[in-house]
Amino acid sequence: METWQGLIDSEYRRWLPVTDRTPTVSLHEGNTPLLRSRHLSDVTGCDVRLKVEGANPTGSFKDRGMTVAISKAAEEGTELVVCASTGNTSASAAAYAARAGIASAVLIPAGRVARGKLGQAVRYGARIVEVAGTFDDCLRIARDLAGHHPVALVNSVGNELRLSGQQTVAYETVDALGAAPDIHCLPVGNGGNITATWRGYRTFRAAGRIGGLPRMWGFQAAGAAPLVHGAPIAEPQTAAGAIRVGNPATWQGAVEARDESEGLIGAVTDEQIFDAYRLLARHDGVFVEPASAAGVAGLLDRHSHGLLTPGQTVVVTLTGNGLKDQDASLRDGYTPVETSSSASEVARALFPAALVDG
Repeated sequence: METWQGLIDSEYRRWLPVTDRTPTVSLHEGNTPLLRSRHLSDVTGCDVRLKVEGANPTGSFKDRGMTVAISKAAEEGTELVVCASTGNTSASAAAYAARAGIASAVLIPAGRVARGKLGQAVRYGARIVEVAGTFDDCLRIARDLAGHHPVALVNSVGNELRLSGQQTVAYETVDALGAAPDIHCLPVGNGGNITATWRGYRTFRAAGRIGGLPRMWGFQAAGAAPLVHGAPIAEPQTAAGAIRVGNPATWQGAVEARDESEGLIGAVTDEQIFDAYRLLARHDGVFVEPASAAGVAGLLDRHSHGLLTPGQTVVVTLTGNGLKDQDASLRDGYTPVETSSSASEVARALFPAALVDG
């Protein structure tokens, strides 16, 4: 039985912009689980599947695009890659650059990146610059650096390499289901993921691999929903840091995915996001970072308003692992039960007295 070797050396290679001259820089990304959620299926009356992208090597979907971007950078002899990030892109870029022996620099909004993600970038050896501003400021600066200095920008904006890699989530979904789902839900921050996923489905339809296409349902946090309001937001606000973006770089692609698929881009509150975040862990055993739960929050919101027709197949992309943001997990607080090292005392703390004393 062949073992999985990552996206570039898989059956999906033909769909990626690589050649025989392209070195493969991989951490064996992709091939992530597509889990059926019994709870969400029961609640909505649909067949709901969870695409668990937190199972990628650095814990997020960003690895799908980064393997392609860094492989091409290595092919071109690039010595330094740079990116702007709310955390996941920086972790992925730094890891794949380290794998390729290329230096990396990441620009992050000061004080706004979860420690788990920052810790990854530190450990992978990236040079980290904390910018006094938002993600949008970081991206503006990163683009300027790439335009005036000998560095490669590995953000998805203007980088078809990244987007081509991210399209593979659609390929895997189709191959797992045997067809496209009726609806594909996912969080929307900078807009690249919904753009790439939609392009992936379109690519497979053009190749005759599927007949129909899904509707793309993207969801932004209510305090950071420029695509919903139709205008950039100067100071986006949400506790779901990975989608705290006020001016999406892949704005047009996201809008096209929404319109061409006859889908939608809606907004959900932080309360709804965190409710979905808790639900996924308690009912499905899947620990995600808060932003990853936005697609589930949106699906439940649509269902609660009678806007989800039962009987459909729904895929929800869960973009990042919960270990990325452990502070979020503890924000509700918890009360441990404290006992001595006596087994009987632990038993009394755990079980009803009648059971222990009987």
